[in-house]
Amino acid sequence: MSHVVLPRQAVTLAEVAREAGVSASTVSRILNGTAQVKAAKAARVKAAIEKLGYKPNAFARGLVTGASGSVGVLTQDIASPFYGDALSGIESGLMGSGYSPMIISGHWRTDDEEHAVELLLSRRVEALIVLGGQLPEDELRELAGGLPIAVLGRRVEFASPTSTSLALDNQRAAYDLVNYLLDRGHRRIGHISGPQEHVDARDRLAGYRQALEERKLPFLPSLVAQGDFHEPSGLIGTQQLVAGHPDMTAIFSANDQMAYGARLALYRMGLRVPEDMSLVGFDDLPGSAYTTPPLTSVRQPMAEMGHWLARFVVAQLTGQPIEPFEPQLKLHLRESVATRRFP
Repeated sequence: MSHVVLPRQAVTLAEVAREAGVSASTVSRILNGTAQVKAAKAARVKAAIEKLGYKPNAFARGLVTGASGSVGVLTQDIASPFYGDALSGIESGLMGSGYSPMIISGHWRTDDEEHAVELLLSRRVEALIVLGGQLPEDELRELAGGLPIAVLGRRVEFASPTSTSLALDNQRAAYDLVNYLLDRGHRRIGHISGPQEHVDARDRLAGYRQALEERKLPFLPSLVAQGDFHEPSGLIGTQQLVAGHPDMTAIFSANDQMAYGARLALYRMGLRVPEDMSLVGFDDLPGSAYTTPPLTSVRQPMAEMGHWLARFVVAQLTGQPIEPFEPQLKLHLRESVATRRFP
């Protein structure tokens, strides 16, 4: 029969003080970094803490110091696998730092994002990490006057070195991806774009157009289907593209989630990938290596960027140095593209 193990009673500050032979107020001031004591006394307190397994009460310490020990994280969709990688990276970056994430979604709506930031600030977060979104740059710079800010997915210039941003060259990556299709012989390439209020969607569309124009191929608006970065729009967009352009041989989806919808649409229409239609995506989600066939895509190092941004804000809060980080996009070539040969 199994037994429930009850947690032992927490060690108190007074017990640490008795073990070290000092007053409780001295222990408190040593823990808060406000005490000026001899090294031997500080060593006795440290030894007592280790021997007894004392864990400082973060909530009580926050009431005294005004510090919450929290880092606010404004994401756009907690359920999104794309932002999920960044959140995992943030969590690992904060691990062991004494800070914990407080996460809220903004849903790509400025009003919701502003409300989310107000809520996080009311909870006394000590730094803020922003994943994408629509918050105006001047508002982000204003926030940076009061606490460290780290932005992912947008290039924001901050006056203070305690804030930063990480952005990737989406246009260049889309340009390289479409050129890969062109090099494989494709000339009628459809594009399922993301919402045009998203800068990364606009940049990927621009890269698609740039690659076509440099090859002296016409840009046809009818070869672009409007999507919303979710699977159903990829399915619907593919149906529209195939109906309007039966001569189309490849589809560039602005993200992997829409590519999954496109793959389903092609299957239902009896079109094989890649024999009848080549298909490429963007983001290289973990599942893209296991689709049938595995999807060619552009990898964004979201987990690594989230991890670095978390370490950046911790460094600003603790006065520690941090090495710079330059994230790179990488094209992962898989079996979803076939070569087309023209006479």
